[in-house]
This record gives sequence, C-alpha cells and structure tokens, in this order.
Amino acid sequence: MIHLENLSKSYGTKKVLTELKLAFAAGKVHGIVGANGAGKTTLFRCIAGLEKHLGKVSADREPLKNHLGFLPTDPYFFPKITGREYLLLHANARRQKITNLDQQNIFDLPLDEYAKYYSTGMQKKLALSAILLVPNQYYILDEPFNGVDIQSNLLITAIIKQLRKAGKTILISSHIFATLKEVCDTIYQLQDGKIAQTVDATQFDRLESEMTQVTIGKRLQQLNLK
Repeated sequence: MIHLENLSKSYGTKKVLTELKLAFAAGKVHGIVGANGAGKTTLFRCIAGLEKHLGKVSADREPLKNHLGFLPTDPYFFPKITGREYLLLHANARRQKITNLDQQNIFDLPLDEYAKYYSTGMQKKLALSAILLVPNQYYILDEPFNGVDIQSNLLITAIIKQLRKAGKTILISSHIFATLKEVCDTIYQLQDGKIAQTVDATQFDRLESEMTQVTIGKRLQQLNLK
C-alpha cells in the first residue's frame, strides 16, 4: 500500500498538486486520468522520489524506491547502449542476476541493437521489460500503451492483470479510457491539482461520458467540418 499525506508540489508560483490525501491499496489497479497538464506525471514522479515536494509519501515497504518499478512516459536511453545492455544494467542496479534474458524477451525486441534507435513503442516495451525483470511490490505505469502495437497492448493488459493477481500495488495513467476501464479497480480524476472525483467500476461509463462531453462539447460544431 502507498499513502499520500497532504502531498503538494509547485514549480515557482505555479501550484501543480494541492494537499493530496490518498491510499493506494495492494492487489488493486489505480487509474489516474486528467487533461494534459493536470499533474499526472508530476504526481507519479513525486511518489517515485524524483521530485521534491511537500507532504509525505509512505509505503508498507521502505524505502519505497527500492521496491518500485517506474515506467516513465518517455524512457531515456544512453546513445550507445543496446537493449540487452540496458536490461542487464537495470538488473545489476537492483543486484539481480539474469541468466535467461533471451527467453524472457517477451516482446521480441532486437536486444543487440541500440535502444536509442528503437521506435517509440519498442522503447516503451524495453523500459517495461526492465522493471518486470526485477522483483517489485509497486508499479507506476505512465502511459504504458502509448505508441504500442495492438498485440503488445493485449500483452501489457494481461501483465497488469497478473500483477494485480499477485497482490502488487499498481498506478497507471492512460489517454485511452477503454484500457483503464478494462484493468482498473478505481479511477481518480485529477483536475487543477486536486482529486475531482474517485469512481469504482460501476461508475466508469459515467465518468467516460462526462469527460467526453467536457472534451468535445460544441468544439466539433465550431470546426464546421464538411
């Protein structure tokens, strides 16, 4: 479980997150939705310990970062590192020895090519593979389906469900609401740095309808498509 107590974050005078109080239970998938700039990535980075913030982040396993698999929106890769070297480096940082890497290459990635020249989807799958190859209790997946092909989308969905079954605590964001509806137990709508509403599976359709209406509204009419 991960607890947030009065978590706040500002960049200069711009307040991004305001006194968030949340508890993310184990064995559940927690979705975070919101418009661009709502603070989703900032929230994830604060939980992961990559951003200084006010308030407290705690977990039942400390330090949290030693038990966390964090998949950023845009993973970074050194210019001259192959996919294989990236995975081994990540495992070594956690003092894990991997002996059957090719067998565990479930996304069929070209591991001996430079990761920097992978496509966006392949880079996402490489970064996800890295956090799956070492033991973690908590997972933060920021846009895991972004740029990923349909087959991998299905596999990632199955992986998330398996992690939930294994009792992991999973936080996920996605602009594809259908994927969140399929895997999440709870969805939190982040708006203006605060949680506007929290909904369970029985209310997912209502939330999707509300967000669609707010997003689209009369904008299509304004565009005057013919």
